[in-house]
Amino acid sequence: MKHNMKLNDEPFNQIKEGTKTIEMRLFDEKRQLLKENDLIEFTNRTTLETINVKIIKLHKFASFADLYNYFDKTSLGYREDEEANYRDMEKYYSKEEQEKYGVVGIEIQLI
Repeated sequence: MKHNMKLNDEPFNQIKEGTKTIEMRLFDEKRQLLKENDLIEFTNRTTLETINVKIIKLHKFASFADLYNYFDKTSLGYREDEEANYRDMEKYYSKEEQEKYGVVGIEIQLI
């Protein structure tokens, strides 16, 4: 199955370059449809360019704090000189949403 998701310019380019291998999302109804080996077409919100990835594994967590503790920061899209902070995700998803649905780290491979 193929899914469609939008991404901001920086994470889109990091996936395209192969440095970001974990896409972080709320594990809401839309993401609960994801399965290993499915495809995702990411669309860059700025340029409308698209790339396709394959889902390697779904890593489910109760919170972004747990997810951040599990993965290294470069796989999440941070540079080595940046501080990785799970609170960065709160600008996209509220604490209430995280408590309701949980979160997922979507391990991906560019195809």
